[in-house]
Amino acid sequence: MTISSGRAAGSGSAYTGWAPGPLPGDGLPAEAFRRVAPAYGTGSLADLLPSVCAVLGVPGFADVLGLGVPLDGVDRVGVLLVDGLGAYQIPLAAPFAPVLASLPGSTLTAGFPSTTPVSLVTIGTGTPPGAHGVLGFTVQRPDGRTLNHIHWGDDPDPYVWQPRPTVLETAAAAGVAVTVVSRSLYRGTGLSVAANRGGNYHVADDGPAVAEGMLAALRAGPGLVYGYHPDLDKAGHEDGVGSPAWEEAARGVDLILDRLAHELPPGAAVLVIADHGQLNVPVEDRYDLSTGPLADGLDGVAGEPRLRYLHVADGAVDDVIATWREVLGPDARVLRRDEAIGEGWYGPVPPAHAGRIGDVVVFCQGRAVVVASDREPGRAAQLIAYHGSFTAAEMTVPLLIVR
Repeated sequence: MTISSGRAAGSGSAYTGWAPGPLPGDGLPAEAFRRVAPAYGTGSLADLLPSVCAVLGVPGFADVLGLGVPLDGVDRVGVLLVDGLGAYQIPLAAPFAPVLASLPGSTLTAGFPSTTPVSLVTIGTGTPPGAHGVLGFTVQRPDGRTLNHIHWGDDPDPYVWQPRPTVLETAAAAGVAVTVVSRSLYRGTGLSVAANRGGNYHVADDGPAVAEGMLAALRAGPGLVYGYHPDLDKAGHEDGVGSPAWEEAARGVDLILDRLAHELPPGAAVLVIADHGQLNVPVEDRYDLSTGPLADGLDGVAGEPRLRYLHVADGAVDDVIATWREVLGPDARVLRRDEAIGEGWYGPVPPAHAGRIGDVVVFCQGRAVVVASDREPGRAAQLIAYHGSFTAAEMTVPLLIVR
């Protein structure tokens, strides 16, 4: 997919601040760019922990994913989230991750947008994003400031911003031993509190430590263990899916899985999931909303390059939509907020959360992104791989089983 001739002819919205070298091949087939809707209630990340808890006998949860059969006889379950390991990345990783490639399982959909903070809280609460309110990588607060959910401390209060109880809290209250295995960097952050409150936090600052921490908790007795590993996502963003750095990160994932597969105690299983997939984006597929007509009529911009939230000046919504549709053409769907909510991307959205979605929602298609060179850190426009929109490559994630 290449950018339309209208942009090249002088729309003034091409991104010109960076010229990368040749991109690695990410191996995506054409069907990876089809639109995929989140399968809330039947096969999404929101359904994972409730199904696990049902298997573990926690009252009030239903096993909608049918995990009771593959987890028969299990009294302790680990859930390992490999950030960025979309289902479409597994064939590319297979030569470097043979254990990963050998695991049985199926797929789920991410929530929407297909981005880390949204997915982590969707998993943690067992609810669609509209219910928990973490609705993007960045969102606009009621006071007009921008909240980056990755760099979130205690303002706003995560118990207020994300009011739903987590599945970990509910399981712990029912007497289940709950452990979170993740990096020291994330301990006590707003995102961790919003997604994972209720679990005992075990610090694990690299892949081997994640494996060791999860195994230690599973050996300790029946319970629920959640582990998080970010290296594959980081390598994809910075060097590209399929790059040597990404291949090395895939090898690191396989070392974790190899140890888990060989050292699980009796009665234990581990489910391997991801928060989203990724796709590489060449420079010619990058628009810049900070230049040309895309900047007209905007009071604020949030989201991320694959999924933009536009907060629009009074009376300018129709003009902004018309302009963005004209400039981006087939590279994006441009909808009003109520249209996006009505299509079900977020699940039901209460009024208290609706304003976190922009007046206008821009869903990038193909390999297009919309960067914001004057509003966001420069590095955000210079990544190699992105995610956040509704393609199968971004929305389809694995659900693999280690027994």
